[in-house]
Amino acid sequence: MKKRNRRHTGQDEPQTITKAVTHIRLEEANVGKLAALDALAPVYSTLCQQYVTLFCTDEHPDRFRATCFATPLSERWHRVAIQQAAGIAQSWRTNSAQAYQDYLDDLLDYREQEAEGILDADAKEPAWREWNIPTLLQTCIQANVNVAILEPAQDSTFDFWLKISTLEFRKQLLVPVKLAAYHSEALAGKTINTSVTLNKRENAWWLTLSYDEFVRVQTGPSAPVVGVDVGIASATRSRVHNRFIRIDRRSEAYCSTSSTLERRSGEVTNRCRSPLTTFLNPRWLREP
Repeated sequence: MKKRNRRHTGQDEPQTITKAVTHIRLEEANVGKLAALDALAPVYSTLCQQYVTLFCTDEHPDRFRATCFATPLSERWHRVAIQQAAGIAQSWRTNSAQAYQDYLDDLLDYREQEAEGILDADAKEPAWREWNIPTLLQTCIQANVNVAILEPAQDSTFDFWLKISTLEFRKQLLVPVKLAAYHSEALAGKTINTSVTLNKRENAWWLTLSYDEFVRVQTGPSAPVVGVDVGIASATRSRVHNRFIRIDRRSEAYCSTSSTLERRSGEVTNRCRSPLTTFLNPRWLREP
């Protein structure tokens, strides 16, 4: 498989923003149509949960992993379930890793304040608790064009027809979609993405559509220029010592317990007024 190079957008290039149009209720044209969707949902959710557990415990999330669980779903539905589960598991792993890093940072702060004798009397040592594996409690299907196709309606009172694959081989549902006035206004002139989301809430099915919007970020010609290097740790460069100073949420805790902030990255000290005024003071920024 050829690896596609990721294109980096410049400052003046348009940025892509995906917007969702939610709460589009699927009207029940007849009893049998949405009943077939009701039969599909628990089978899909069970399969998706199996892959979520797999990707959160034994394997790294992989949207293109080979199938490994038995299911009455088609290969296309099976692939959709794997892709949705991989997205859920990746988000869970990322958030869990960030939470663990925050715990380590808080524990380090606790130890340092304890060693310096400035620890609050009622302060408790941070404790880490393992995260629970995500459990899919609500019915949510993130379908792509392989299993669900949205087609404009012709000569009909409906706006679209949603064609959905079912558990039965080569048998599809044709569900009418009627937009409300605010839905039509939001989607006017937009190119609707091929992926759709189906949610079941209180015995009713709801459709979510999305579209991409290109936004160009513009900067006025007379805007002042300030050189700031912002990264994962959010750093700025000191004019005096020419060193990187790490800025994060722990700065507020330092400032609230001590009138002087000492950074481990160098002999940089400054009187604390507030976290923002301390680090964003113009005399700490270096012009390019």
